[in-house]
Amino acid sequence: MQYDGKTLVVIGGGSGIGLATAKAFVAGGGRVVIGGRSAQRLEAARQQLGPDAETATIDLFDTASVARFFERLDRIDHLFTPAATYTIAPFDHPDEAALASPFDGKFWGQVRCVRAAASKLAPDGSVVLMSGAASARPPKGAALYAAANGAIEAFGRGLAVDLAPVRVNIVAPGTIDGDLWARRPAEIRAAAFAGQAAGSLVGRPGTEDEIAQAVLFLLTNGFTTGTTLFTDGGYSLR
Repeated sequence: MQYDGKTLVVIGGGSGIGLATAKAFVAGGGRVVIGGRSAQRLEAARQQLGPDAETATIDLFDTASVARFFERLDRIDHLFTPAATYTIAPFDHPDEAALASPFDGKFWGQVRCVRAAASKLAPDGSVVLMSGAASARPPKGAALYAAANGAIEAFGRGLAVDLAPVRVNIVAPGTIDGDLWARRPAEIRAAAFAGQAAGSLVGRPGTEDEIAQAVLFLLTNGFTTGTTLFTDGGYSLR
C-alpha cells in the first residue's frame, strides 16, 4: 500500500489517462479527488474508484471555478493535470481564437490549477503537468499546438525552481489508444494510430495504463524534478 495516507488530485480524472492514474493510486492505498467538467462522467468514475474517491466539477476556463474546487481541500500530496479542451489549427488559420485554443485550453488551464493549489501542496509533494510529444516533433499543421506543449514544459521547469522543495515534472505522451481517441471519428483515429505506428520505434500507440505508470513514477520519485518524460514509444526520435 505504497500510497497509504496520501491524497492525489487529478484534474481530468473522469476518464482517460487521468482515470487510469486515479485507479492505480487507489489500488496502492491512496485517496483521490478528481475534477472535471461533466458531473455524469465524474459520478461514473467515482463508482469505479470506490469510497476512497471524491469528485467535484471544475471549469478550467473560469478562474473562480478553479478557485472554488481547490478551496475545499486542506492538503494536497500530489497534483496531476491532464484535463484539456482545445482544437488544432494551422498557423495561417483566419480565426485567432482557434490558434489560441491550445494555449487557452491546455496551457492556461494548468497554470490556473497550480496557482490555486500551490498553498495546499505538501512540502514533500509533487505536481505532474501534461504536455505532448508534439513539442519535440511537431506534425505538419500544428505549430501552435506544438508551441503550447513546449510552453508547458518550460513552465514546469520554472515551477520546479519556484515551488521547491515541491517537485514539478511533465509527462509528454505520444498517441494513446484510449478514451480521447475513442471519441473521435473512426477514420481520423485510424490515421492517427497508423501514423504513430509508422513514426515511432515501438510501432504502436501507447495505452492509458502505460502513461499512468509514468505519471506515478514522476509523482512519487523523490529525486526527480524539472524533468519532461517522453512516453511516446520513441516518436520524438524518428
